[in-house]
Amino acid sequence: MRILVSDYSGHPFQVQLSRELSRRGHVVRHTFSTTFQTPKGNLSILPDDPAGFEIVAMRNKQAFSKGAFFRRRRQEIEIGELLASQVAEFRPDTILSSNAPLDTQRIFQAAARKSGARFVFWLQDIYSHAIAQIVPAKFPIVGHGIAWWYRSMEFRMLKASDHVIAITDDFKPILTAHGVDRHDITVIENWAPLDALPQFPRDNILASRVMPGPGLRIVYSGTLGYKHNPELLVKLAARLPEVQVHVFSEGKVADNLRVHAVNHSIANIHVHPWVAFDDLPKVLGGADIFIAVIECEAGKYSVPSKILTYLTIGRPILASMPSNNLAAKLLLKYEAGIIAAPGEDEDFLDAALALARDVGMRDMLASNARAYAERT
Repeated sequence: MRILVSDYSGHPFQVQLSRELSRRGHVVRHTFSTTFQTPKGNLSILPDDPAGFEIVAMRNKQAFSKGAFFRRRRQEIEIGELLASQVAEFRPDTILSSNAPLDTQRIFQAAARKSGARFVFWLQDIYSHAIAQIVPAKFPIVGHGIAWWYRSMEFRMLKASDHVIAITDDFKPILTAHGVDRHDITVIENWAPLDALPQFPRDNILASRVMPGPGLRIVYSGTLGYKHNPELLVKLAARLPEVQVHVFSEGKVADNLRVHAVNHSIANIHVHPWVAFDDLPKVLGGADIFIAVIECEAGKYSVPSKILTYLTIGRPILASMPSNNLAAKLLLKYEAGIIAAPGEDEDFLDAALALARDVGMRDMLASNARAYAERT
């Protein structure tokens, strides 16, 4: 088959899937948005990649405007039009679309329908839920109408898809309640590419160069946005002044955190740019504790994939997230981390202090994390 795999974000495991499909004899084109700010996977052609595999980067004409709703919408439409051009040129039999914003997905799906390609909607987040949380607050008069429009659009596209891949069982009742046939839904949880994330000792040369100095290293890696609480990282640094808090992120929220740390003389917060995927195992291997943060209103509908990378690296995970989130359930079931509810900052900080003081607990959680990754 000719398969077009589009992962708007450019994450590691989607391109791993594309490579595997190609190794099994399919002709695969993998596309992603290079201007969307998020950590990327290995998105270069490798020497052992099959001849029928290619990667195409989608680029906006201008830098991505993440915080400006209407400008961002125009840029998401722009990527949708580029994807439609890919459909016309590549003529795929099947399209698999992951992480596409709704305006991008609308144009992409219409191009698939026009070409006769089957369209598989790989549902990572219910975007209209997030829009309903944010847009009415930004635009009090028209915001609810905008949110209704996107909610209608999202479920209309889901119903029109040939199949829906959902990343959690929690999505199934929501989908069926909005008219998606249960026979058209398959649940496949996200994963991390284990072979690309080997373990390295804590004090490897790269980690020690990027995160120098004494003390425990508490690491947050990934995007910082509306569904995260960066203030918690500030409180963490204050509660544990002997610990170094390293944040690997980019964008407005990360920039603000860096400025805040400088202006308030918080010497133990260090904000770094994202790490190239090839260097990620070594840098993250230098961590003693990993942090994950997701806010309550996004908790059930967004499963942070950074958790899967953390598990593969094999370090204890301290997470502020709702207990009904799939990642939280996983950490608790396999005893790979500690969970505090969003808003319960003291519980989170007490857990951080306990982890920092108890090397035995850290070792046990770390061992369980890597064991889970190797099994699954």
